[in-house]
Amino acid sequence: MMPDLGKYAVPVLGSYGATLAILAVLIGVSVWRHARVKRALTEAEARRARAENGGK
Repeated sequence: MMPDLGKYAVPVLGSYGATLAILAVLIGVSVWRHARVKRALTEAEARRARAENGGK
């Protein structure tokens, strides 16, 4: 149920829309960074394991 916002409907709904867009961008960036850092960590662990095994 939507409350009657009267003349403030456009600014209020615009604010909600902007907030949701910002949250979506922040979540997307966080997921992207997580994948990038996880990939870098996996590569670093693989390099370390190879170094500990004499470069094999």
